[in-house]
Amino acid sequence: MYEVSRGAPEIMDFDCAPSDGGDEPVGDRLTLRERLLELREQASGWTASRLDADIAYAGALLGERLPLREYVRATQGCEALGWMDAYVAHRRDLAREALAEIGVTWGPDSARELRAVEGHLPNADAPDAIRAAAAEFEDVVRGLTGSDAPFELSIESADVDAYWAYWLDGAGSRVRLRLNLRNIAFSAVAARQFALHEVLGHGLQSASWSARCAAEDVPWVRIMSVHAPHQVLLEGLAQVLPLFAAPDDPMLRTRVRFDHYNQLVRAGLHLALNDGEPIEGLAARARRDLPWATDAAIADLLSDRGADPLLRSYLWAYPAGVDWFVNLAEADDPQVGRTVLRAAYRDPLTPSDLAVLWPGGPAIGGGDR
Repeated sequence: MYEVSRGAPEIMDFDCAPSDGGDEPVGDRLTLRERLLELREQASGWTASRLDADIAYAGALLGERLPLREYVRATQGCEALGWMDAYVAHRRDLAREALAEIGVTWGPDSARELRAVEGHLPNADAPDAIRAAAAEFEDVVRGLTGSDAPFELSIESADVDAYWAYWLDGAGSRVRLRLNLRNIAFSAVAARQFALHEVLGHGLQSASWSARCAAEDVPWVRIMSVHAPHQVLLEGLAQVLPLFAAPDDPMLRTRVRFDHYNQLVRAGLHLALNDGEPIEGLAARARRDLPWATDAAIADLLSDRGADPLLRSYLWAYPAGVDWFVNLAEADDPQVGRTVLRAAYRDPLTPSDLAVLWPGGPAIGGGDR
């Protein structure tokens, strides 16, 4: 409440235990951090990891600039080591092959050709297309996750100068999807992807946590925030959900492969930027590895990951999460994937929780491949 009152970005994306209000915002950031530190002395388990994230983010708002690895470990709960060049090249080859199979060339026009192949969808038709796709996949996702939680979806349009193209938040069983028309070029495939990512990924998952909160006491903080360590789960699973829900759909599979490669490249730029590499070299690297990205997109990519205290943390959840969940979808034993998905719609799992569920999985945040 305090941050929003002074024009700062929203950090809460879902309230799993909504109340009637009456809470007073904290008076200033110093007081906030001091109160969080007092709570941390009493905390353990999930609550302790959440407080570590809150304390680190409050420090960043006050001007503290921790080294990236330390900051990401405190907020997102995982390492920020990145992926070896050979592994990124392997994922590039898979993305390139997937694009070629649907007739898209690799180069400056890849993103434009992909949108053309996916089928143009007017912005005005997007809400109905997303609702239709959500209805198509809902039973499949509920079967995979074991969730029977109800949710009510509303879709709104926005026009915001921000990195996001679509954003989901809500409280209890109420789920709101906002579409940032400034950043969106819709396609028929993208509507299906959004339905899985936002509505049945974030929306149903968060409503499932809320339903559990209503039925029993839970050992975790019930207000979800983008700087906290469950975001690797949220953004990872949402990006990869098509591989679990529609594994035989070549268009959705291609989109996941392409996005996976893009996220790995962005992760490398994220690390290099925070290691102090010159902007000119980073821009040249981005133009080489992401030839379809405009200079405006590259500029936003760098400023978000270097200058914004929230996005410097939160945007690491995307590559860390997508890589772990893509590997999970590719695992030889499908039972481990079913176990993780069911657990993920019951609790806001941290990277440490995910590693316990799949001990043989890759290190989250890179470092071993």
